[in-house]
Amino acid sequence: MSRSATVERNTNETKISVKLELDGTGICEPATGIGFFDHMLDGFARHGLFDLTASCQGDIQVDCHHTIEDMGIVLGTALKQALGDKKGIVRYGSCMLPMDETLAMCAIDLSGRPYLVFDAPFRGEKVGMMDVQMAKEFFYAVSYAAGMNLHLKVLYGENDHHMMEALFKAFAKALDMATRMDPRITDVLSTKGTL
Repeated sequence: MSRSATVERNTNETKISVKLELDGTGICEPATGIGFFDHMLDGFARHGLFDLTASCQGDIQVDCHHTIEDMGIVLGTALKQALGDKKGIVRYGSCMLPMDETLAMCAIDLSGRPYLVFDAPFRGEKVGMMDVQMAKEFFYAVSYAAGMNLHLKVLYGENDHHMMEALFKAFAKALDMATRMDPRITDVLSTKGTL
């Protein structure tokens, strides 16, 4: 059974299409108009072994906010749809990921209850054309659209590029772990009987 979803979202600010395959090989085709954000989506797909096609026509002449936040909403929605009833998934995932001088942590619970804890001491305002404060907005949108408890933290680091990339890769590895199927789990992994 294919665990995939295609989601579109059109507003006055953005026109977005996302296709997500959870059991992929890391193929990514990002086209958001924001080069560094495309780089982050590519790293997410490659290191999570997700196949991802993500395109956006957004009002980047205003700034990057609407494109990145709305992409988070659509990616989170695609993730929720691809997971279906969540029967058989491991549910929890975590990763400590080093990148040069940076160490980042991500922990995930695909509980159906959205929550974000985000702690990253960025030093500048932008990496490429991406505002660093948009990292939190992106992960907030993903976590709430997907119904995910998501904790992200840069334990230490100096370079904003490294810190941002470590967060996206740690998220990818933790999400890959949480979405994996385990044949020992015959229903949903919850004492409530539902996720």
